[in-house]
Formats: sequence, C-alpha cells, structure tokens
Amino acid sequence: MFHVKQSEKTPANDSFGMDTPLARELADLSARRRALEAVHVEFTGETRVLTVSNQKGGVGKTTSAVNIASALAGLGASVLVIDLDPQGNASTALGVPHNADTPSVYDVLIDEFPLAEIVQPSPESPRLFCAPSTIHLAGAEIELVAQVAREHRLRRALQDYLVDHPVDFVIIDCPPSLGLLTINAFTAASEVFIPIQCEYYALEGLSQLLGSIQMIQKHLNPALHLSTILLTMFDGRTRLAQQVAEEVRTHFPTQVLNTVIPRSVRVSEAPSFGQTVIAYDGQSAGAIAYREAAVEIASRVTQSKEK
Repeated sequence: MFHVKQSEKTPANDSFGMDTPLARELADLSARRRALEAVHVEFTGETRVLTVSNQKGGVGKTTSAVNIASALAGLGASVLVIDLDPQGNASTALGVPHNADTPSVYDVLIDEFPLAEIVQPSPESPRLFCAPSTIHLAGAEIELVAQVAREHRLRRALQDYLVDHPVDFVIIDCPPSLGLLTINAFTAASEVFIPIQCEYYALEGLSQLLGSIQMIQKHLNPALHLSTILLTMFDGRTRLAQQVAEEVRTHFPTQVLNTVIPRSVRVSEAPSFGQTVIAYDGQSAGAIAYREAAVEIASRVTQSKEK
C-alpha cells in the first residue's frame, strides 16, 4: 500500500470545490434570493387583464399562469385567476375545489351567473382568488354557439365583477385551442401573455397564435395586444434551447421577459400537492424564476403608467 504525503509547505486549498458549476449555480441562486427579498412593488389599483394562451399544448401555459399569479400575490397584488380550461388544472394548482357540482365558469358563460358567485379564495394567499373550471366546461364550446353575444359573455361578467371587487391583475388561463372559450378570453383581456417552450415546434405555434390575435383585434377587441412572452422549460445545456431563445428575442425584443423558466422537478411536483411551486418550495430555482418574472411584469405595469 502506498501513501502520498502532502508537503507541509503546500497550504490546504480552502477554495477547493468553490469554482465548480454546482457551486456557481448555488451562489447565483443565493444572490437572486437576496435580490428578490429587497424588491418592493407598488400597485396603483388599476386592473390589468392578461390572457395566458398558446395553441400548442405542453408549453407550461397553466403552470406559468398559476405561478405568476401566486408570485404577484406575494408581491402584494390582488389577483383573480379565471380557469377557462375544462381540465381544471389551474384550479387544482391553486387548491380550489372544482368537482362537477361546484359553481364554475360554465355557469357564468351559459347561465349568466354573476362571477362573484363562483369565485373562491385560494388557500395560498388572502390576495389570490380563482374562478374554477369544471368538466361541464367541455360542452360549453357547443352550447355557446346558440347564445346571444357569445364572444362577449366573459367580458361582460368580468366588467360587472370588477365594479364591486377590484383587483390588480386578472389572469385568464385558456385551453390549448382557438375555440369560443379562448375567443371569450381574448375579448375580455387587453393583453396576451404567451409562454413558449424552448423547442423548435414552439415557433410554429407562435406564428399561428399571432394570426389569431390579429383576427380578434380586427373583429372583436381592438385593444388586445401581445405584451408578454415568457420562455419556459429552458435547458441552457442544449444549443437548440439557446437558438430558440435568441430567435424569439430577435423578433420580439420588447415583449420577451429577461427571465427564463428552467426545467425543474419542483415545478412539476407542486400541482400534485394542490399548490403552485411558490407555495410548495419558494426557494427552488423554478420558484425564484417565476418570482423574478412576476417582478418584471409588475415593473412593466408601473413603467406603462408613468408613460
């Protein structure tokens, strides 16, 4: 057996392991946590309505909607999430019951229930509320065809609600299709918020969605515009993800947030506990990224008011 004797003249390397990729990542996360703790955002009380949409499924649309909503509530904003997806995933993530007997957005769109009668508080925050979806919403696409003013039903219900229940943000989570539910969301909102997965097919879906937005602008809601693009499921180790991010930023330099959402196990785990990642593990990399994105969105609101 051989033993290597360390020279007494060679000092121990106290920085050993401190310049590894993992160490740098941990140091970066710590710095970002401290920066978020120092953030202070003021809200004017004016309501901003964003519809979160992407015709391509699996891009982190619902995940982004609920986590941005929770992060905004954490900044002090009052937030209403309207779940327009029949799957009800946003309702699940916010811990809001949405079984078949629960009054839901379906009742608002089809039976003209007041929105205030179906809105429930989320257990995550006293400033976070949800208008839940139920399985009945799956049939609303067909039933809405015969309704009067079918494209404006959500808009009118939301306007009535905001008179007595003002909030800072309304975030509408759409199904991954351009049917009457999504058209109702586009008509009710002033801004479109698009999460984009950093993969090639996401770019094709984006061009289709932009065409849909232009159609809504022309015929139903001239005030609608694309305000926010969030890059999701970003893997910095792949060249493809970097290329997609660069291309999107080139075409939409003012709409794309600086923050990117990394692939994260914590983000994927959170809904199974009926929580957003903000509540599930607020110090994780995914939660920090969503909190940073929320700060960017809130700051853009402030800047737009000043202009």
